[in-house]
Amino acid sequence: MTSLLLGIIYLAFISLGLPDSLLGSAWPSMYQALGASVSWAGIVSMIIAGGTIVSSLSSDRMTRLLGAGKVTAISVCVTAAALFGFSISNSFWMLCLWAIPYGLGAGAVDAALNNFVALHYPARHMSWLHCMWGVGASVGPVIMGWAISGGTGWHGGYRTISILQIVLTVILFLSLPLWKKKTGWEIGDFIEEGKKSSHMSLPEILRYPGVKEVLICFCCYCAVEATAGMWAASYCTLYRGIPAEEAAGLASLFYLGITAGRFVSGFVTIKVNDRNMIRLGQAVGAVGILLVLLPLGEATLYPGLVLIGCGCAPIYPSIIHETPANFGEDKSQAIIGVQMAFAYVGSCLAPPVFGLLAQYVSVALYPLYLLIILVLMVFMSERLHRLTIDKKKK
Repeated sequence: MTSLLLGIIYLAFISLGLPDSLLGSAWPSMYQALGASVSWAGIVSMIIAGGTIVSSLSSDRMTRLLGAGKVTAISVCVTAAALFGFSISNSFWMLCLWAIPYGLGAGAVDAALNNFVALHYPARHMSWLHCMWGVGASVGPVIMGWAISGGTGWHGGYRTISILQIVLTVILFLSLPLWKKKTGWEIGDFIEEGKKSSHMSLPEILRYPGVKEVLICFCCYCAVEATAGMWAASYCTLYRGIPAEEAAGLASLFYLGITAGRFVSGFVTIKVNDRNMIRLGQAVGAVGILLVLLPLGEATLYPGLVLIGCGCAPIYPSIIHETPANFGEDKSQAIIGVQMAFAYVGSCLAPPVFGLLAQYVSVALYPLYLLIILVLMVFMSERLHRLTIDKKKK
């Protein structure tokens, strides 16, 4: 029963990944048809990320009221409706309208499920869980590319993903009896007796040593991931001269790198701790960015996009998994909830900022922009680790 329920959670993460990469892969074909500017993709992504921040901060209250199973199923259902709305949109303001439920459907379940896995499973399960997100995120651009090249256009791509989300919604609703069984999987039963989560206010959380550093690190990671995924296709088309239909598929290279990297990371974590997994990911990501930066054509562009994804792969799950060890199991739920919110702040702000740079300076700044954020992430993660080591020594 436990294994079946874990499989349902993996399925939920596939559903989370499916829509995440669509906007970036479709935008080169969308913006002209909608009479929009290139940089306006950042506005849509900001609305989506804003909704995700709200639902992430509300996830604890929602799961206590409805239970993890219902929250997951309802969130996927809301996302499916928003994707269908995108598929029938013929103006930019309609995209913005449907972006609200698009974001709200994405964040409600993240904090609770991530905290549960961090507390109760080895690091390899955290990596493989987020690998399932990568499966969804990798499939999305491929479907969009097929739709664009096949004649149904980006409307057809969003419609196809909406149908897949509806199927996943049905499966999740059918699985609700599994969540009701007393197996320790309900949100209220996540923490063992005597280890219940502390109810901490945001100011209290921010005063805790190392929290500011981990929040900035998380924000930087998601800034790199969101910008790399959203603007890869536009960079390939507008700067490298690759046709839009081909560039939509190329965006999937980044997400394929994340997916493959997280699958492999699950095995590597058996021998390597979370801290060194983060460092390894940062080093691989830096190599990938440098390859994209080199003016050597497709010979370095394609492997560069894959390596950026591979570098991103272990960072997110490793930061989450080490949270109970860094701050204590009694504080992990509260801190992970704020981490999720700051992650979405990075996703919300970084892509539109680059959109402005792309429009008013040059889209060629894409790899340099990623590199600067990566350097800040490295600085903050190393400072976090020094602070937590010093705290444990005391």
